[in-house]
Amino acid sequence: MTSLAHAAPSRPALAPAETRPRADAGEITALALLNCAVRELCAPGRQVWPALPYLVVRLPRAGVMLRARLLRSPLMTPRLATPVEELRDGWSPLGWQRLAELVAGELELTTGRANPEFADQVAASHDAIATMIGEGRRPAGDPFLDSEQALLAGHRFHPSPKARQGADWPRYAPETGSRFPLHWLAVREDAIAEEGDVSLLDRLGPPVRAGYRVLPAHPWQLALLRPESEAIIDLGPYGPEAVPTASVRTVYVPDAFLKFSLDVRITNCVRKNAWYELPGAVALTRILRPVFEGLSAGLLGEPGYRTVTLTDPRLHEGLGVIVRDGVGGFAGTPLLAAAVADPYARSGAAVARLLGGASPEHLLAWWDAYVRHVAPPVLRAYLEHGVVLEPHLQNVLICLDDDGMPIQAIFRDLEGTKLLHRPWASFLAGLPGPVAGAMTYDAERGWDRVVYCLFVNHLAEVAAAIADLCPPLERELWRLARHHVARCAGETPAVPGGAARLRALLAGVPLPAKANLRTRWARDPDREAAYVSVPNPLADLGAVPGSRPGVA
Repeated sequence: MTSLAHAAPSRPALAPAETRPRADAGEITALALLNCAVRELCAPGRQVWPALPYLVVRLPRAGVMLRARLLRSPLMTPRLATPVEELRDGWSPLGWQRLAELVAGELELTTGRANPEFADQVAASHDAIATMIGEGRRPAGDPFLDSEQALLAGHRFHPSPKARQGADWPRYAPETGSRFPLHWLAVREDAIAEEGDVSLLDRLGPPVRAGYRVLPAHPWQLALLRPESEAIIDLGPYGPEAVPTASVRTVYVPDAFLKFSLDVRITNCVRKNAWYELPGAVALTRILRPVFEGLSAGLLGEPGYRTVTLTDPRLHEGLGVIVRDGVGGFAGTPLLAAAVADPYARSGAAVARLLGGASPEHLLAWWDAYVRHVAPPVLRAYLEHGVVLEPHLQNVLICLDDDGMPIQAIFRDLEGTKLLHRPWASFLAGLPGPVAGAMTYDAERGWDRVVYCLFVNHLAEVAAAIADLCPPLERELWRLARHHVARCAGETPAVPGGAARLRALLAGVPLPAKANLRTRWARDPDREAAYVSVPNPLADLGAVPGSRPGVA
């Protein structure tokens, strides 16, 4: 990988905003809760009012008024800053615990059901963030790995973005800069289940006697599972250090990723490789490689898996490991998109460090290149191939050249990648029913997922980070994004319904945003997550008779 250099700015940015907020666990937790409440509880009921320099919101069923500083008038969602205040006899600051209680009360009144886990999950996330901030972090020594381990705050629209179970998590957390050797097992060959190319495991692992194969295990998972079988021999720690990446359970070893199961709830879900996801990853890799050859984008395929046989389903899933391609074959310096967008990120990847002091012209050129490499491949994958990518911020790497300009996007994590049934019917028919079912979406659910991940979760957050540097650019950033969507619309008229879907985006129909707060409250699986509508900044208000450009 090449070294990362910064482009020289031509003149100072206009009206720079606060670009490097102080990392405080209470403030991060409070803002995440408030962001969720505004998006999912207040805005849908029109209980949001700008009263500069504040945004005032009401939890209507609880009858509570709140406010926070409004950094910018929103195009999609407001950019807020602490303190969060509650109206009693006057406006007074409230802590994150009080805010969590108020949000929980509103949710209970809204849904008619309680969730006794909610407060503990929010508290666990707060405590984890505090630990991450307080821990000394070992320098990664590599821009890519540094970006993978930089995320202090996590998802800005999740009530418990850093919730972790158990007391052992800091020693395996990317945010603490942890490293550890993998723990290796020797498994009798007749107890091995595998598919695809897993030769990497044999190269990385220790030598074993005839009749056995090596199987790496995440040491945290091994401590949780404590597998006992006459077919398994514990070989202990061995080999190079593994580097945990942003998803926690996926680690980086020399030029490859290994995706392990972890019987631990991280944010929303227990992070386990379900039995049907193991062969599904290999099957998707096989059919996606030719698709990506025509998309001008990179794919980190998952060419193989290895685990123990189905005799013990708990061990089959719990010890399963998926081999994922590494990043060594790509040009430039890959960086995790989530670190680029996160204003709290402890990394040179963050927009504030990549582009701080750059001219407005350079900021626009950088964003134009970013959108050009990220958005069209995702839209074309859906419209031309019936492939539903999940391009949220942790699933995309952006490669930068030596001048710091985006030159390619790389997509990863096939667990969230789905297929539309009609164009892939013959392929899906050749798979076991549960495997095919887990990788299939209907057209509407697939489109909602694509639009949410691409525009609401991903591009909106990167655009907001750039607008933090130069607030007057925000509308121009979305004008450039609109240009790339319009170009896709012009190039996909032959795809049934394709151009119509893109025209609707360009016309300004509201965008679907995943309701993380409601989903967590209801304890629903991610696949069944609800959506709420948010404003669409792609709309060209100047083209609407009687409208006034610049009015959000």
